[in-house]
Amino acid sequence: MSEPIRFYFRGAVQEIHDAAPTRTVLQHLREDLHCTGTKEGCAEGDCGACTVIVGSLNAQGQLEMKAVNSCIQFAPTLDGKALFTVEDMQQPDGALHPVQQAMVECHGSQCGFCTPGFVMSLWGMYLDKDGKPAQRKEIDDCLSGNLCRCTGYRPIIDAAHRMTELPKVSFDRAALAQQLQALQREAGSTYSARGQSFHAPRTLEELVALRTAHPTATLLAGSTDIGLWVTKQMRELGDIIYLGHVTALQSVQQKDGMLEIGAGVSLNDAYEALCKLYPAELGELWQRFASLPIRNAGTLGGNVANGSPIGDSMPWMIALGSEVVLQGPSGQRVLALEAFYLDYQKKDMQADEFVVAVRVPLPRANVQFRTYKLAKRFDQDISAVCAAFAFALDGGKVVDARIAFGGMAATPRRAPRAEASLIGLGWNEANLRVAMDLLQQDYAPLSDMRASNTYRMQTAQNLLRRFWFETRADAPLAADAVNAFACRA
Repeated sequence: MSEPIRFYFRGAVQEIHDAAPTRTVLQHLREDLHCTGTKEGCAEGDCGACTVIVGSLNAQGQLEMKAVNSCIQFAPTLDGKALFTVEDMQQPDGALHPVQQAMVECHGSQCGFCTPGFVMSLWGMYLDKDGKPAQRKEIDDCLSGNLCRCTGYRPIIDAAHRMTELPKVSFDRAALAQQLQALQREAGSTYSARGQSFHAPRTLEELVALRTAHPTATLLAGSTDIGLWVTKQMRELGDIIYLGHVTALQSVQQKDGMLEIGAGVSLNDAYEALCKLYPAELGELWQRFASLPIRNAGTLGGNVANGSPIGDSMPWMIALGSEVVLQGPSGQRVLALEAFYLDYQKKDMQADEFVVAVRVPLPRANVQFRTYKLAKRFDQDISAVCAAFAFALDGGKVVDARIAFGGMAATPRRAPRAEASLIGLGWNEANLRVAMDLLQQDYAPLSDMRASNTYRMQTAQNLLRRFWFETRADAPLAADAVNAFACRA
C-alpha cells in the first residue's frame, strides 16, 4: 500500500499523497504550497536561487541542518525530515532575522532574485556556527553554491560578517529533533502515485530484496545527477529505490588498513573523514568539489557508481588503489576501483547489484600522493582534467608508480606505459620527460566545450611535472610554490 510522504514545514506536519515521485521540492513549494520565496534559476543545482535548509536525523539520532538545492531534490526524499525556506526567516514579532537584516544593511541585494538562496545558505552557516563569527574561507565555502550577477559578492560577504554582530536569534534544535523523531518509520515504506513507485528501504536486507525484485528500478541517493535526468533531459525514471534511509550505508570506519565509507555517506561527510587522513592532499579538492549544497546532498558512493569520466573522486581513488564493495542477492564482492569501469557508462555490476561501500587505503609512509584539478573556475566547476599520482619512493628511486586521470578517456583510468617507464628508475627530470611523452600513448583525449584535446594532453603532462617538482629528492618545492590559488584569501 502507498504511504503518504510526511515532513515538518512551517510549524506543522505536511503530507503528500498524489504528487509524482519525481516532482521536485521546488515545484511542490511554489506550485502546491504557494510558497514562492524560493526561486528557480537553472533547475540543475548550479545557481543556488532555490537553496533551502533540510533538517534530518542522522544514523546516531542527531539533528543535522543542511543547505540543499530544492530544484533537483525529489519531494518524497523529504519523508521524515524538516524543510525550511526563506519564509521561515521572519521572526514572530515581524522583525527580520539577523541574516536578512545584515543583507539589508550591507546592500547585499540588488535585483533580489538570488537573495533568498543566499539568505538560506547564510542561515545554514549561522546555525552551524551558533551565531559566532566565521572566517573568510568558511564564508566562501558557504556561498560556493550561490551565484549573483549584480553585487560582485563583496556586500554579501560583508553581510556574512555583519550578521554575527546583530542580536542573536536562537534556534530550538531539541524541539525540532523531537518533532522529527515522531515522524521516523520503523520499516521501509513505499509511496506510489501517477503510475510510479518510490521505495524507501530502511535496512540493507530490505534494499537487497527490493533490488532483486526491481532490477531495472532507478537507484537514488543524493539526486545531484539523477535530478537533472528529470529537470533537463525530461526522462521517465520508472520506479525508484531511495537509498537515503538505509542506515547500513551511512557508516564510516577503519578496518584492514582501509577507510570504508558507506555508499550513503554524503560527499561532505566523506571528504571530512578523508581529509583527516590526507589533509594536504585532498583539502583543496574537497573545497573545489562542486558546491556545499551539492556536497551536502550527493554521495561518494553515487559519484563512484555514476562513473563519469570527469568525476573528481575516481582519479585519486584509483591512484591510491581503492576498492568498491558491491552487494547482490548472493552476497558481497570486492573489486579494485579501476576494474569497475569497463567503458563509457559501462561498469562491472550486475542488474541486481548495487554499491554498498568504497574502501580507501590508509596513508603509507613511503608513498607520495597528490591530486590536482584543472577547471575554469575555483568553485563549482566541472574539471577539464583531474590528475592523481601515488608513487612509492625509496632514496630517490621509484619503487611503484600509479598515475590516474579523469577527463582524458571514456573512463577514469591509469597510464600504464608512463607508469612502467618509471618503476625501478631514479625520480629525475630525464625519466620524468620520458613518462610525460608516454602519456600521449596512454591517452587520446577528446575536444569539447571545456577543453581541447591539445590542452588536455599538455596540462596532463605539466601536472606530472608539477608532481615531480613537489616530490623530487633535490630541493622539492612546497605546494604553495606551484599552486595558482595559494594566494587566495
